[in-house]
Amino acid sequence: MFDRITFDPAIMGGRACIRGMRIPVSVIVGQIAHGATFQEILEGYPDLQEEDIRQAMEYAAWLTQEEIHTT
Repeated sequence: MFDRITFDPAIMGGRACIRGMRIPVSVIVGQIAHGATFQEILEGYPDLQEEDIRQAMEYAAWLTQEEIHTT
């Protein structure tokens, strides 16, 4: 489902990262939240690809899905 999001205890303590690099998903999502464009992120992280940023956003959206509980 998220083939560009990796988890490795030896990299960033197992946090969700992009393709095994030391670039946490949270950093990418945070930059988008603060108004950075894809182009600005790609300039700051030349090893990233546009699809990495898209998938980071998709992963963040997936994490926020709420379960609805009714009683």
